[in-house]
Amino acid sequence: MQTPLPPVRVTVLTGFLGAGKTTLLNRLLKDPAVTDTAVIVNEFGEVGLDHLLVEQSGEGIIELSDGCLCCTVRGDLVDTLADLVDRMQTGQLQPLRRVVIETTGLADPTPILASLMGHPALVQAYALDGVVTVVDGLAGLANLAGHEEARRQVAVADRIVLTKADLPGSADRDTVVAALRRWNPRAPLLDAGAGEAVPAALFDCGLFDPATKRPEVMRWLEGVHAVPEAHRHGHEHDAAAHRAHAAHDHGHDHDHHHDHGAHRHDGISSFSLTETQPLSRAAVDDFLDLLRATQGERLLRMKAIVHVAETPDRPLVLHGVRHYLHPPVRLNGWPEGVRRESRLVLIGQDLDKAYVRDLFAAFAGRPQTDRADRAALVDNPLAIPGLRG
Repeated sequence: MQTPLPPVRVTVLTGFLGAGKTTLLNRLLKDPAVTDTAVIVNEFGEVGLDHLLVEQSGEGIIELSDGCLCCTVRGDLVDTLADLVDRMQTGQLQPLRRVVIETTGLADPTPILASLMGHPALVQAYALDGVVTVVDGLAGLANLAGHEEARRQVAVADRIVLTKADLPGSADRDTVVAALRRWNPRAPLLDAGAGEAVPAALFDCGLFDPATKRPEVMRWLEGVHAVPEAHRHGHEHDAAAHRAHAAHDHGHDHDHHHDHGAHRHDGISSFSLTETQPLSRAAVDDFLDLLRATQGERLLRMKAIVHVAETPDRPLVLHGVRHYLHPPVRLNGWPEGVRRESRLVLIGQDLDKAYVRDLFAAFAGRPQTDRADRAALVDNPLAIPGLRG
């Protein structure tokens, strides 16, 4: 019987028009550490890959001089990804370590993430490693102010790469960073001009570190970047203060950033929920079902680690985009340094935060005053007052 291939890690490379995605991609592909990689683009003619294209190895696939591959989206991204899997399984292609999907500048990356999570075949063959968003110092502020796609690209990023920050006419770096933190307070920010956007910093940022084979939960869940001092309000918590404060609270929702106007441009916001008491698996499933049913269109991304009552020594890791939920991953144990508590990080656009907070509280067995409990919500998801339609 044929041994199943390990999941191919997928990096989604996005950013607005002219941000420098292809320049970054060329730099990454030239790095000796980047091998066994397929790059998926929309059309070869639109991408200035400066590798020598040495061999046409099949319809829509070109082999690059370093052994990596470049392929076009033929009809639908799902078809292209499925075709790569078929070629690997039949021996037409050597097994790939990763796939980099370069989106168009006007693309909303969430449909790509949903495709990876919602397609039964792809979810077995691929594992989302991360979203890398490129923002340029020349036009980045204007793009964020004028284009919803640019804001979504930043909001869902696991890594943000700042380009052109050293060119004449670029905006003040602190101003650009402060703007980026309004939509994404967590993702590490890397300066391409300073040489920070290297493969080690951009790849392998998913739940599992392929080098150590260990889960990197907190890195994946919240990133490692603290909020810049200049962007904190006087009463906000920084990352360290938030962790310390969480130890003294029981199940209340903790926002790294409160809902001030500076953090809710275009309705895009990020917040987190924590619960120190274990949750039953049934309660978790019911909560997720109702969250997706009532907030799915607004849910750009969700990450969570859950302390499950039935298996307290084996936490559950969740990852969702819109209505789609990646098959849950159960860890073999709690990673070192990770507190035994449930923590959810949600990124949404016009997400009804109060409803989500009350919904989570109800399924955690802590219904708020004048709010429905879990049993009532299962029968009527709209039983919590104030839900926006």
